[in-house]
Amino acid sequence: MLQPTLIGQYVTLRPLRHDDFDALYAVASDPLIWEQHPAKNRYQKAVFETYFQGALDSRGAFFVVDRQSGQALGSSRYYEYEPEHNRISIGYTFLSRSVWGKEHNRDMKHLMINHAFQFVDSVHFHIGQDNLRSRRAVEKLGARWLPEADRALSDGVRVTYEIRKAQWKKT
Repeated sequence: MLQPTLIGQYVTLRPLRHDDFDALYAVASDPLIWEQHPAKNRYQKAVFETYFQGALDSRGAFFVVDRQSGQALGSSRYYEYEPEHNRISIGYTFLSRSVWGKEHNRDMKHLMINHAFQFVDSVHFHIGQDNLRSRRAVEKLGARWLPEADRALSDGVRVTYEIRKAQWKKT
């Protein structure tokens, strides 16, 4: 359920594998990707290694590939599956700056949301409070901010957004 291969118009998402490290780190090593993220040093190899191992351990992480070029674009994952609340979270997402402002992020999120709504009624996104780029992106998808669910963590506040299946326009 958490790691199917999902094929969209612009991207393919497939389960993350150990041998994806070098290609994914080549994307993640760009410091500008992380400038609005609470983990601003994730471009450093040692820090990224911890992120990557966490992604593998989650058993919900994807390797995102550009459908046209076949190049690595980034990663995203499902996490915090809460069957008692009939919801799951999508996050830990980063994409190459080469596709910022293009349709790739929307395509990826639509694939993940559509898949998740086969199993749950609600999808959450936890985003660093100052990550305005990511906040705007989920708002464009129709996500609603849930201030009562925000989290104060050691490296900053994560705001919570939600998309409910009943309001989702499947595309």
